[in-house]
Amino acid sequence: MEKLKLLFSIAIFTGLVFTACDEDDPILAFDKPIVSAPVDVQNISYGAGTQSVDFSVSIDAGLTATYSATGVSVTVLNSSGSINGSTITINYEAGANPGAASITLTVIDSEGQVDEATVVINIDQPEYEVHVTSNIAEDVTWTSDKVYILGGRITVINGVTLTIEPGTIIKGEAGTGANASALLIARGGKIFAEGTAGKPIIFTSVADEILPEDIEAGIFNSPNLDPDIKGLWGGLLVLGKAPVSVSNESGDVTEIQIEGIPTSDQNGLYGGNDPGDNSGILKYISIRHGGANIGAGNEINGLTLVGVGSETIVENIEIVSNQDDGIEWFGGTVNVTNAVIWNVGDDAIDTDQSWAGTLNNFIIISPDDHNFELDGPEGSYKAGHIIQNGTVIANDPAFGRTSSDLINTDDNSIVELKNIYFTSIKEGQKINRVTFNVGVVTFEGIQLDVPEADLPDYVNGEVPEGVSSVSTPTVGADLSLFGWTWAAKSGKLSF
Repeated sequence: MEKLKLLFSIAIFTGLVFTACDEDDPILAFDKPIVSAPVDVQNISYGAGTQSVDFSVSIDAGLTATYSATGVSVTVLNSSGSINGSTITINYEAGANPGAASITLTVIDSEGQVDEATVVINIDQPEYEVHVTSNIAEDVTWTSDKVYILGGRITVINGVTLTIEPGTIIKGEAGTGANASALLIARGGKIFAEGTAGKPIIFTSVADEILPEDIEAGIFNSPNLDPDIKGLWGGLLVLGKAPVSVSNESGDVTEIQIEGIPTSDQNGLYGGNDPGDNSGILKYISIRHGGANIGAGNEINGLTLVGVGSETIVENIEIVSNQDDGIEWFGGTVNVTNAVIWNVGDDAIDTDQSWAGTLNNFIIISPDDHNFELDGPEGSYKAGHIIQNGTVIANDPAFGRTSSDLINTDDNSIVELKNIYFTSIKEGQKINRVTFNVGVVTFEGIQLDVPEADLPDYVNGEVPEGVSSVSTPTVGADLSLFGWTWAAKSGKLSF
């Protein structure tokens, strides 16, 4: 009997236990988060600034959630946070390189459930290039976010001003003869090209891959062209109304057509009677890889100053690897301060037609021909110029280039040469024609880095007063002013 009662009690207890279990609440299930990205590729312009993209999210009402966002080739500005609502806006900035990019948004809820989605972004190639194919007939500004392509000889005509922002790049197309590309400032036209040491203005060839972002990053060297590649485009020419010494079969004339431009084009005329003529401002300009042939062996100089007046400002100029001369003056009265001429195929400095200005503080690095080709007047008008405070590296073994003469003058040259130091001199390089122009070609503080006993070997004639040999110079250029140049950044001024 007692045994039967025990079995009955166990049965009742077991039933109660199973009944209690049946009455517990069911286990809750939460929906997984859902993230949706835009289906279409997001197209943005290079350099467009801060952009945004919206993701749709769905979170179970009983849960909280957070997000994280990661970018490829973009910088996400709000990369994490809590989720409130059904939309997450991600702000981002495009990277430095055009092309494909993406943002992936990952969401995790308070139950540890995860979902993610990715949006694809296309950063458009920047529209750098502006093709200039006709003369500039109204005032215009060229800006540093563009690359201006010269599709031939482009002239800033009389009465028009071209302004060029610091850091702007101008590239010339390939071509010779009438098709040679160049920028010409006609008489009465003006150019205001004021670069800075941190943002120079670059004139180069279309073959040069340098871009505006290089200038912004402080990279002024060509990324693909060596500094001895020449003749890929023309150059920069400025024409003015200042006096020049020229004549024709009828005698003296006050104006004349520049070589290489047909006489039918009046924009090629230069000269006049205004010594104070003003053609504008050139500052922190680097001109590279020019010197295209415009016919009959006549190449364009890196910078040609033709009858340019004294009110024109020309400072901080670099010429690299021009096929013809570095800088050439045809008359005029303009002064030039702080110039580097490197790797040119003819003369570094060439003066003609009674230029009446001053070149002050300059560096010449191994031209193929003369360091100085100093010619005299071609008419009855006579004026002289001053060349002072310079350093000349007459031989550059790195490029196998040696100048032919140290100084070359005509029998009627009028020039004062002062405080110039010549170094890396090789046998055969000379100061020529020193006996032809006594009193009108003068030397003061001309120092040659050669042994004193050998000094006569480097002068064609008697050593003139003012020329000496030195081992340690006391004259020369102020090199500290040229740190912005390609020459300096390539180590060519470390001597």
